[in-house]
Amino acid sequence: MEIILKEDVIGLGYKNDIVNVKSGYGRNFLIPTGKAVIASDSAKKVLAENLRQQAVKLAKIKAEAQAVADKLAGVSLTIATKVSNSGVIYGSVNSLQIADELKALGFDIDRKKIVVKDVKTVGDFVAVVKLHKEVTAEIPFKVIAEGAPVVEEAPAAEEAPAAVEAPAAEEVAEEAAE
Repeated sequence: MEIILKEDVIGLGYKNDIVNVKSGYGRNFLIPTGKAVIASDSAKKVLAENLRQQAVKLAKIKAEAQAVADKLAGVSLTIATKVSNSGVIYGSVNSLQIADELKALGFDIDRKKIVVKDVKTVGDFVAVVKLHKEVTAEIPFKVIAEGAPVVEEAPAAEEAPAAVEAPAAEEVAEEAAE
């Protein structure tokens, strides 16, 4: 059965897409809930005219989504969660927790737009945010144990000056031996 979507349906398509679905899904769920209409010839003509008129509006929406994706490009998250001794998470990290972390950083993104694979261990992962049908953003995130210290790269920079000072201390010891 060929239908025209009237709104975005996760896992099926976006608004104004013409998609094929099983007739039971279309007639019993999509059409009665107002999410779709049957793709008749007249409905396709109306859709084409509407799309022609909305082309400018859609370009603006896509530009806004691209602007949000550009802002998200530099974002990296750290999520602290309860972990067992073997490094396995109690439960899992999902899109809701990532959406909450993004909201804390000032990004108001619906959790339904965030796609995350099963995260059940501590480590580095990537979440994909679908902002528009043509615009996505990847957000790297790190899962750490709750209460574990956050390791930053600053200590490595502090070790380098200590290594420079060590030969100076050895020279002093050699001068003292003479």
